Amino acid sequence: MSDPTARNRLDEEASPYLRQHADNPVHWQPWDDDALAAARERDVPLFLSVGYSACHWCHVMEEESFEDDAVAEVLNDEFVPVKVDREERPDLDRVYQTVNQLVNGRGGWPLSVWLTPDGKPFYVGTYFPRDGRQGMPGLLEVCRNIANSWNDPNQRADMEARADQWTAAARDELESTGAGGTDASLTEGGSENELPDSDVLSDAVTAALRSADREHGGFGRQGPKFPQTGRLDLLMQAYARSGREEPLNVAVETLDAMADGGLYDQVGGGFHRYCTDREWVVPHFEKMLYDNAELARVYLDAHRLLGRPKYATVARETLAFLDRELSHPNGGFYGTLDADSGEGEGEFYVWTPESVAEALAAADHEFEADDAELVCDRFGVESGGNFEGGTTVLTRATAVEDLAETHDLPVEAVRERLMRARTALFDYRESTRERPPRDEKVLAGWNGLAISAFAAAGHTLDPKLADRGTDALGFVREHLWDGDRLSRRYIEREGDAVGEGEVKENGYLEDYAYLGRAALDLYGVTGDADHLGFALALGRTVVDTFYDADDGTIYSTPSDAEDLVVRPQEPTDASTPSSLGVATRLLLDLDLFAPDEDFAAVARDALATHAGDVTTSPLEHVTLALAAARDQAGPFELTLACDEVPADWRDTLASRYLPGVVIAPRPPTAEGVAAWVDDLGLADVPPIWRDRDARDGAPTAYACRDFTCSPPNHDLRAALEWVAGE
Repeated sequence: MSDPTARNRLDEEASPYLRQHADNPVHWQPWDDDALAAARERDVPLFLSVGYSACHWCHVMEEESFEDDAVAEVLNDEFVPVKVDREERPDLDRVYQTVNQLVNGRGGWPLSVWLTPDGKPFYVGTYFPRDGRQGMPGLLEVCRNIANSWNDPNQRADMEARADQWTAAARDELESTGAGGTDASLTEGGSENELPDSDVLSDAVTAALRSADREHGGFGRQGPKFPQTGRLDLLMQAYARSGREEPLNVAVETLDAMADGGLYDQVGGGFHRYCTDREWVVPHFEKMLYDNAELARVYLDAHRLLGRPKYATVARETLAFLDRELSHPNGGFYGTLDADSGEGEGEFYVWTPESVAEALAAADHEFEADDAELVCDRFGVESGGNFEGGTTVLTRATAVEDLAETHDLPVEAVRERLMRARTALFDYRESTRERPPRDEKVLAGWNGLAISAFAAAGHTLDPKLADRGTDALGFVREHLWDGDRLSRRYIEREGDAVGEGEVKENGYLEDYAYLGRAALDLYGVTGDADHLGFALALGRTVVDTFYDADDGTIYSTPSDAEDLVVRPQEPTDASTPSSLGVATRLLLDLDLFAPDEDFAAVARDALATHAGDVTTSPLEHVTLALAAARDQAGPFELTLACDEVPADWRDTLASRYLPGVVIAPRPPTAEGVAAWVDDLGLADVPPIWRDRDARDGAPTAYACRDFTCSPPNHDLRAALEWVAGE
C-alpha cells in the first residue's frame, strides 16, 4: 500500500481553509483514518495545525513557516502533519484548544499541537514564527527538538507520560459531570435540590458588572475586546426583571461602544470578530456568520426593550450584510469573510482623507464642497490615521448634532448628506477594492443562529424578514438533513452546479441545538407547524444520540461519533453560546408541545449535573444559567389562536421585550388543532394549545406564566398586561 503521507493530500478536500494549504511543501494530511494509521505505522508524532480560512495569523504562519522548505522537510520526515478546519471539526478544536488553555492559560488560532500516534497531546501552542523572536520559540527549532526527543527512548518516555497527564486533565475538564447522572431527576418533576440555586442569575449579574469597563464599554479593562452577547442578554433580562438601572447602563454602554466603534463596519454594516484595543477602535477584520447573527438578535432585543431606532438600524444593516455578502443563491448562509484582502489585513475597510474625497468625486451624485470634510469629521478620518500605513478604521467619532453645530447646518441636513456620502463610500469600495475572500461552507449550526436572528427581525422589524430565515432553513433541510440525522456542512467546489455540492461530517450538538432553536423561533413568527415538527425531530435526536443517562449530561458529539481521546461537552459560552445551554433550553420549550417525551426530564438532568459549575462560575455558564432560571420560573407562553396574526398584534410584539417567551400560534378551532396533532405525530393535544380556541370567531390570545393563564383576550396588549400583573 502506498504511503499517504508521501504527498500533500489537501487538494482532495473541499474546505477553503484546507485548500489554501494544498500547495504547501508540507505533506499535509486531513484528519482521517489513513493519516492516523500512518503515524502509528511510522511510529512518529502527529503535528496538528488547526485554523480557519478567515484567520489572519493562520495566513501569517503559513507564509512564514508552512511555505518554507526547511520547515516542510522536518515536518514531512519526522511527523505526520495534519491540517484541520476548526469550523468543520469543532470537536477536535474543543479537545485540543482546552489542552492549550490548561497548559498556557490562553487559546486561539492557529492552534499547533504535537500528539502521540494515538492522539494524546504532549506539546501545544498557537502561532509560531519560523525562527524564534521576541521570546517566542521558532517552529523550525521546536520541531527539530521534539523530533530528537522522540527518538531518544528516555525523553520519549517523559513525553508519553506528559501526554497521559494532559489527556487526563482534558478529560477531567471536558467530561466532568460532577456526581454523575441522577436517576431521581428523570422521575416526575426531578429533584429540586440538585438544580442550580435561585441566586445563580443575580450572582452572574454581579460578576458581569464587576468585569464591565465603565469607561469604554464592554468587559475587561484592556484589549482585546470581544462581543459578549450572552452577558448582554443577562444584563437586559436583569433590568427587565428588577428595574435596576446599573445592568441596563452597562448593556447600553457596550451596545453603543460596539456600534459606534471600529468593530462595526460603518460603511457596509455588520460586525468584525473583535477589537484589538480597549477603546473598540481597531478590529481584526474577519466577519463571522455567528457573530453577526447573535449581535443582530441582541440589538433587536435592545430595540424592543428601549425603543431606540439606532439599535433597530444596526440590526437591520447587519442582517442586510448577511443577505448581501454571505448568502448562497439557494438560501443558505456562508460562514465567513476573510480578514485579509489586497495587500494585507483590513485594506478593504480603511480610509484616508484623500480616498474619501476620491470616493465622493467618483459618485454620480454631486456633493457639496465640504461633504468630504463632513464625512472625515463624522468618522474620524485624518492624516496619520489610527491604523497601519496612516489609514483610518472608521468610527462614529463625532455626533451628528455636534457636526450640525460645527458646520452651521440643520441636523436633518447633516444626516441626509452623510447618508448620501456613505452610499458613495460603499459604491467606491465595491468597485475599486479587492474584496475579502469568502469561505463558502454552509454550516448547519451557524445557519441556525442566523435563522433565529431573521425570525426575531420578523417579529421586530418586518414579517417579510422571517422569509429569509425560512429560505435558509429550507436549504439546510434539503442538503444537510436526511430525515433522521444532520450533517455538519455543505460546500460547492469549483465546477459544481449550484445545489450539487459536497456534504461532510456528522452534525454536532451545536448543529442540532442552534437549528432546533431556529426552527422553533420560525414557527413562532410564521405559524407554520412544519417548522415546529422539525424542531421536535431535532430535539428527539438530541435525546436519543447526545444524551447519556448514566452520566446525566448532553455531550457535544453523538454517541456513534469517532472515538477521540476525550468526548467533549460544551457547558461554557465562548464565541458562540454553549451548545449544552441552548440544547437544555430548547428541550424545556419543546416539552410544552410533547410533554410525554421526557424532553424536560433530560434538560433537568443536565442542569442538575452541571449545577455546581453553574453556581460556582455563573458568568462562564450564562446560557446554562439562563436555562436554569427559565426552569425555576416556569414557562412563559403566548398562545395565539387565529388563522393570521392581526396587524395590531404584530405591532405589539414588535415593541415588547419578552425574554424567554414561547410564542405558540395554533389554528382557531379545535378541529384545526387536531389536524396539526396528527400531522406532527403528537400523542395528544399539548397543554399549550388545549382549550385555547379562538372565541367569538375572532383572533384570541392567551398569555400564561408558569401555567397560570390570562382569560381569553382579543387584545394582545391586555393579555400581556394581565400576565405581567400576575
